[in-house]
Amino acid sequence: MFEHFKNTLQRIDAECGEVTHEVLNTVDRELVQVQDEAMSFLDGLKAQAVQHPEPIFALLRRIKPILLIKNFALVTRFDDVQEVLARDDVFQVLYGEKMRVVTGGQDFFLGMQNSPEYTRDVSHMRSVVRREDIPGKIVPFVQKTASNVVAGVGSQLDVVKQLSQTVPARLIGDYFGCTPTSEAELAQWATVIFQYLFTDLDNDPALGKAAADAAAKTRSWLDKTIAERKARPFAKDDVLARCLALQSAGLPAMDDVSIRNNLLGLLVGAIPTTSKCSAQALDQLLDRPEQLKGAQSAAASDDDPLMAKYVFEALRFNPNNPGVFRSTAEDYLLAKGSLHATLIRKGTFVVALTQSAMFDERMIEQPNDFHIDRPAYLDMHFGYGLHTCFGQYINRVQIPGILKPVLRRPGLHRGGALQYSGPFPSSLLVSFD
Repeated sequence: MFEHFKNTLQRIDAECGEVTHEVLNTVDRELVQVQDEAMSFLDGLKAQAVQHPEPIFALLRRIKPILLIKNFALVTRFDDVQEVLARDDVFQVLYGEKMRVVTGGQDFFLGMQNSPEYTRDVSHMRSVVRREDIPGKIVPFVQKTASNVVAGVGSQLDVVKQLSQTVPARLIGDYFGCTPTSEAELAQWATVIFQYLFTDLDNDPALGKAAADAAAKTRSWLDKTIAERKARPFAKDDVLARCLALQSAGLPAMDDVSIRNNLLGLLVGAIPTTSKCSAQALDQLLDRPEQLKGAQSAAASDDDPLMAKYVFEALRFNPNNPGVFRSTAEDYLLAKGSLHATLIRKGTFVVALTQSAMFDERMIEQPNDFHIDRPAYLDMHFGYGLHTCFGQYINRVQIPGILKPVLRRPGLHRGGALQYSGPFPSSLLVSFD
């Protein structure tokens, strides 16, 4: 099925050159002929995309930018992906039900639609997780912690197990004021919960059970942490202390449970995604000797902005995820006015393929080449619109900060292939001369 459709697209593209109504109609006819196998096609597409997504995405961008099969839609072009993520009133997040499982009953703002509750909770957390903390608190902590880890190893380092999971776990203890009893255990809890919330499209019962158990343990740890801080307060300006100050001031929805849920929601994404992005960016640099040398030079000269450009351009070739998922709340004509305008019916499951958008040749010059001078507005690593990653500004410095001491070590070279456990890296060995 997958090969049939791929060959059809390649034939049409070769014969027609430019996308026209007739080309799109031809593709639609092909899809109708194989409608009974549509879900098999999606399974095949998913399997292929996991290993080699960009050739498939490029083909779809060229011939069928919005691929609609039954109640699924894949959106591949930059402008269309942005439109989906900008129209949060139509294309809504679908994490709410699982968020309530994780929190034990209440919602977290990542699972909310644009509502007064969403605005209230995001505003509270932005007042305690402050951008002005980044240069004075977060950058020094991340770089010092990462440097100590790298300095403490011999000639070999497992970037995932020893570094990229460790640094964000310790940042949670220092900056958020929630010190885990075990950094490895917290990383495991967060990874299972994150996978359940954002990647478990098949609702695997085993994963659901594991996530519920991990969430219960995380809630218990945070409840204990909050109670101990209230019973024995001490003078430290961290996120938890700021939350309790808002509680003392009588702000709504800042009771202990609400504070716990907001912290839980933020912490769940803090470790697995940071670790994944760090490992995958370094993995891409290791495959590109010239670019690796440029990143090493920037790290050695403490040119952090330049080093970050190398890191995030590397990450573009294997980002945190291929896209984000939305559910359509009403009928909507996507890409209106274009040749590929498509009516998306209410209830359609939409995948806005941010990875494909970052390779869209209509917006990205020489998308298959490595360039560090791309405009920031082309970056979709942290999403777009209402639900842009809450921690994007922290991670824009934390991910390069984790990798900086690795890049500064002389004789850096690959010690093994990047290994995965499910959707997350489990090991990346590097060696030093």
